[in-house]
Amino acid sequence: INAEYMGGNIMKFTEGGFRDWGYEVACSEFRDLCVTERESWVLENLELGLTNPEDNAKALESGYDLMTKQQQDALIKEVEGVISSIGTSHGNGRWKDMLLIRDTIADITLQQIMTRTQQFHVIVTMALNGAYISDALVAQIGGIGMAPSANLNYQTGRAIFEASHGTAAKYAGLDKANPTGLIFSGDMMLRHLGWREASRLIMRGVRRTLRDRTVTYDLKRLYPVADGAKELRCSEFAEAVVANM
Repeated sequence: INAEYMGGNIMKFTEGGFRDWGYEVACSEFRDLCVTERESWVLENLELGLTNPEDNAKALESGYDLMTKQQQDALIKEVEGVISSIGTSHGNGRWKDMLLIRDTIADITLQQIMTRTQQFHVIVTMALNGAYISDALVAQIGGIGMAPSANLNYQTGRAIFEASHGTAAKYAGLDKANPTGLIFSGDMMLRHLGWREASRLIMRGVRRTLRDRTVTYDLKRLYPVADGAKELRCSEFAEAVVANM
């Protein structure tokens, strides 16, 4: 058995199921606030004058003429469903100001978060893909030492905030590790609690410290020698953040 083919089919019922559930939640709980990417295509076609569902369907799928009659009918039914359900509420350009929901497979996502970063605001995914994607994202701003994390219970309001990296036992007691991820986690906690004044002070301190090129060892090695970045110990970086508030 082709292992890749087998794995792909398993993923259709796990990650594919998660994707379907995501669309279901978005479109049932937040229908007035969001539009799916595919719905946006139908609405845009409608605004371009393709009011006939079949013409809209042909524009939606370039391979329409190669489809079976059953597939074409299903596509036309999909277009009619979009128009009848949200054509009035989301049409005439209203969808452009709404939250756009779309899905991409993991491999192209890992490429596009590098090449089209501005297109991503919130990523909803399963745990393993989330680990890959979050590490790839934080690599763009210096590495895992910069990454905060939060676990939020939106029903009770309770939450836990911590750096997303592990314990890094080999650095214990060396006063060396980058504390920024933990500092950012603390900032998220303060904002969650509503203490925005303290949050602003912390972020101001971090921005000024990084702007001055005073950084821990992991960031220092990313700077060209000519840039003159200064390496600080963990405690020294924290002191610099406080001084820069």
